[in-house]
Amino acid sequence: MSKIKLLSIAVLLLLLANIGLVTFLVLNKPPHMPPPRMGMNEQEPKRIIIEKLHFNENQIAQYEILINVHQATIKELNNSFNQVKNSLYQTLLNETTITKDSLINQLGLLQTKIERTHYNHFKEIKSICLPNQLANFNELSKELSTFFSPDKKNRNQPQD
Repeated sequence: MSKIKLLSIAVLLLLLANIGLVTFLVLNKPPHMPPPRMGMNEQEPKRIIIEKLHFNENQIAQYEILINVHQATIKELNNSFNQVKNSLYQTLLNETTITKDSLINQLGLLQTKIERTHYNHFKEIKSICLPNQLANFNELSKELSTFFSPDKKNRNQPQD
């Protein structure tokens, strides 16, 4: 067998392998998954809430105040969470079960505070709704869990 014939067969086999691989990838692609938070940026929850609840100017001003307080609280809690988490992973250098368990319990308590803060934030938003806006708020409440998902690209950024 000549070298040219052998080289031609190798090229043909590689070409068939590539075609087979491309066909496999195209036919077996995973189902489409939406990006985390459906591509929401930091201002998106604020805009959605204002639009869906049909806030007037006075309500928007009240909402802005709620947002500022909420962001400050969440930032502080996230900083505390990250400090405790760093301390936890420092125990890998000199592991003590008591310290590790204590830090894990602190993380649980901080996560509870974070979730409670989010929940109370939305209770406060509900309190500024007019009676005719409560049905809209109830509908919006079905989506609220996605507003503060952990998939957000940077958890330390303040949230609405």
